[in-house]
Amino acid sequence: MSTNRLIYLPLGGAGEIGMNTYVYGYGPEDRERLIVVDLGVTFPDMDTAPGVDVIMADVSWLEERADRIEAIFITHAHEDHIGALGHLWPKLKKRVYARRFTAAIGRLKFDEAGLPTDVIHTVEARPAVVEAGPFRVQFVPVAHSIPESAALIIDTPAGRILHSGDFKLDPSPIVGEGWNEALFREIAAETPVKALMCDSTNVFSPLPGRSEATLADPIHGLIANAGGLVVATTFASNVARLKTLAEAGRAAGRSVCLLGRAMQRMVKVAQETGVLTDFPPIIPSEHATEVSRQNLMLIVTGSQGERRAATAQLSRGKYLGLELKEGDTFLFSSKTIPGNERGVLRIMNSFSEMGVDVVDDTGGRYHVSGHANRPDLEQMHEIVKPQMLIPMHGEHRHLREHVKLGEQRGIPGEIVTNGMMVDLSGDAPEVVEYIETGRLYLDGSVLIGAMDGVVRDRIRLALNGHAMVNVILDENDDPLGEAWVELSGLPEVGKRGQGLADLMETELTEFLETAPAKVMRDDDKMDEAIRRVVRQVAVEEIGKKPEVTVVVSRLATE
Repeated sequence: MSTNRLIYLPLGGAGEIGMNTYVYGYGPEDRERLIVVDLGVTFPDMDTAPGVDVIMADVSWLEERADRIEAIFITHAHEDHIGALGHLWPKLKKRVYARRFTAAIGRLKFDEAGLPTDVIHTVEARPAVVEAGPFRVQFVPVAHSIPESAALIIDTPAGRILHSGDFKLDPSPIVGEGWNEALFREIAAETPVKALMCDSTNVFSPLPGRSEATLADPIHGLIANAGGLVVATTFASNVARLKTLAEAGRAAGRSVCLLGRAMQRMVKVAQETGVLTDFPPIIPSEHATEVSRQNLMLIVTGSQGERRAATAQLSRGKYLGLELKEGDTFLFSSKTIPGNERGVLRIMNSFSEMGVDVVDDTGGRYHVSGHANRPDLEQMHEIVKPQMLIPMHGEHRHLREHVKLGEQRGIPGEIVTNGMMVDLSGDAPEVVEYIETGRLYLDGSVLIGAMDGVVRDRIRLALNGHAMVNVILDENDDPLGEAWVELSGLPEVGKRGQGLADLMETELTEFLETAPAKVMRDDDKMDEAIRRVVRQVAVEEIGKKPEVTVVVSRLATE
């Protein structure tokens, strides 16, 4: 008789911040029934993934076991938790469960992708239970920087798991439910928590987290005393912050306009689902140009420097007929995510050159994090009293520090990164298998694998440039005319002051006149030889080895 086991396998989000994708399983080894928690994305940078739209976990392991998946659960509607749902669901095709606001965002994504929206099921908060094979799952409200976020209680025959999701200990988050300590004490008291899978993002922040409500007075004061046009940016999903900003603008006697499709959509969905009931009146963007500057406030997308968002557009000049001028104020009510610093600083400097007063969160007055800080994590540990701690949602250094923090309270833990399968059945976590994990890139409208070579080739083209060589041969394999070369991303003139393409064509013509017949007859040998000639000229003239494409056209024999 086989022994059942309880397993945990992160495919994304463990050892990194973003791309959250977690798997739980229960049953006989290699025959476990599975549930998936979150299908998120992370965002690329131009250095490592030029041209890519978003990055998500490679779910090949799950796809091969799709017949064993019971359901997909989404904790909240941030892109790093729900952003891959529409792209990866066709590979898994299982029922999706989420709370009302999150489900509404998911259905919008499915509708845009032409997927069936009826597979996304709205679930009420605890005590409502979703039965999924051997799992009984409850959504527990937590405070975060987006409405209706949830931790998950995952009850299994081997014990109770508490999957924290993203959370903070905020009793007054402006929009949505506040932190309810009594509820979590009740959860821990009714059944011992075998494993706490816990958010680790702010484990290095030494002070208790601050409430969203503490920002109202500073933001109101800043906007009330600002002259000219006032513009503020924050995360589009932070509906509570949008409300605080809009209320401050109205209190200062300004008309408020939201710029950015993502921001407008979040507010609309929040209103339609009932989590946002008293958002201040806003004016449409086409009316904003009719309002005097000192009576207008714009709330815009692009707090992370996204090139196509409203913030970046305004930094480059006019956007929808609006432009910033000397004496205006621009507020970044947000934290710059690591990796986005250069883009954000570039925008700030552009505004500064215009004479705009840029205000950021350096002093901590205009932004608070949506994640629990170190003392808050300690409080969660004390309340839940888990048998074991598995940190998640963090880089390796965050996970390692969080394990240390738990061990200080006598809670054994394990650093579990993407691809590590852990058996939670015993008294301590045990690593039982390593799964090969990878990434999928959304490149335009197509999913490609990180190892497919597309992005690698694109990086090579960006670094080295490209040469296209065309050669025509007659029926006797003799050249017809000279070779010609077209260059992209390379200097036109080499160090000798002559045209680079001309030099390559001269060398290629000499090669073709003297090449052995066996080379001229063989396309592969021709390709290799022509590539070598082109690169040799390039190295001598410009010190680079370009990517080379060779096209050999042979005239057919009549």
